[in-house]
Amino acid sequence: MSDPLIMGILLVVLLGLLAMGVWVAVALLSVGVVAMVFFTSAPVGQVLATTIWGQSHSWALAALPLFILMGEILLRSRLSEDMFKGLSPWLGRLPGRLLHVNILGCAIFAAVSGSSAATAATIGKMTVPELEKRGYPRRLVIGTLAGSATLGLLIPPSIILIVYGVATDQSIARLFIAGILPGLMLVAMFAGFVVLSSLLRPGDIPEETETFTLWEKIVAVRRLIPVLLVIAGVISSIYTGIASPTDAAALGVVFSLILAWATGSFSLQMLREAIMGATITSTMIAFILAGAAFLTVSMGFTGLPRNLAAWIGSFHLSQLALLGALTLFFVVLGFFLDGISVVVLTTSIIMPIVEGAGIDPLWFGIYLVIVVEMSQITPPVGFNLFVIQGLTGINILSIARAALPFFLILLAAVAIIIAIPQVVTVLPGMMGS
Repeated sequence: MSDPLIMGILLVVLLGLLAMGVWVAVALLSVGVVAMVFFTSAPVGQVLATTIWGQSHSWALAALPLFILMGEILLRSRLSEDMFKGLSPWLGRLPGRLLHVNILGCAIFAAVSGSSAATAATIGKMTVPELEKRGYPRRLVIGTLAGSATLGLLIPPSIILIVYGVATDQSIARLFIAGILPGLMLVAMFAGFVVLSSLLRPGDIPEETETFTLWEKIVAVRRLIPVLLVIAGVISSIYTGIASPTDAAALGVVFSLILAWATGSFSLQMLREAIMGATITSTMIAFILAGAAFLTVSMGFTGLPRNLAAWIGSFHLSQLALLGALTLFFVVLGFFLDGISVVVLTTSIIMPIVEGAGIDPLWFGIYLVIVVEMSQITPPVGFNLFVIQGLTGINILSIARAALPFFLILLAAVAIIIAIPQVVTVLPGMMGS
């Protein structure tokens, strides 16, 4: 049977299972079993057992539940309230004024949660009612929240970068460091869009009636110090080599517990809820990773990735043409799958092609995350859109329209890192290999 026919059959099986609402992890495992049973002579049970066991005891993967737990604890603390009160006195005179709270608040929370949906939910609960009460246009309030929450996937510590690092055997520490400059670049691009919009349509932005003295601003910014210390402690321990990502994640949990206790939001009930939330999220991701690992191994037995890479290589596409095709592919795939599923589902097939084209896997990880960020704000399966719909009750298509400028900004960011790859590679290069 020809490779294209085998690939077609497996793709139909996968899409059929997903269309029926089967869990992504079960669908991946099922396709792997079909591939092994019908297109190889390898022992399915033995390969399945050894692959899942090998995947489940990866030390690098231990960072995942710890970072998720850190985010869950901070999600239940007074972090978002303190961020709004700490940032707003400084932003009242900027073009766009308090809309920048959405952007900077999301950037700060992204650095401690690692999750796009958690960032949208936490910051949105605080800023959406407050900004609408002050008369800011709903389109910009919703758009800045939806777009800026995608930073949760990129700014370290990022859950999806851990997943990519485990799936492709890349250094998670170097991936984290590689995400810093692109993340800051996106913050600046989002803020620039808000400034430009407010200058072009100044009547949309209400005047701020509150005024603050310099001392009041300094007092207010003290609210940001604890969470900034948590971020600095986690990132600097990784960057200086004092701690591995897993050790830094454990430090982050300790710091977040201290912060919750210091702000008076710590309780045993809160801790139980945080642990349960982290357990549910972590097991879901681990299950998806196990299914993806088995599918990767089964694909290796069939020889499809190698043959597909050779087939695409026969077209002699330039790196730019290949990246253009992959961008379109990932955006379309993101219409139907969440970001983590996109990463684990495609890496086994895509990485041989990427490496064969001479593209740096570290750079490709950041590129992939930015492209996946786009899928967070595109219907029908844009997680940020669903979160914001739950917060506001607004029609999901209206939210998608408000987020469209930020989708285009993410697309521009992809073009920038393709044109200037040093934006991604310069900091990891300073770390060494």
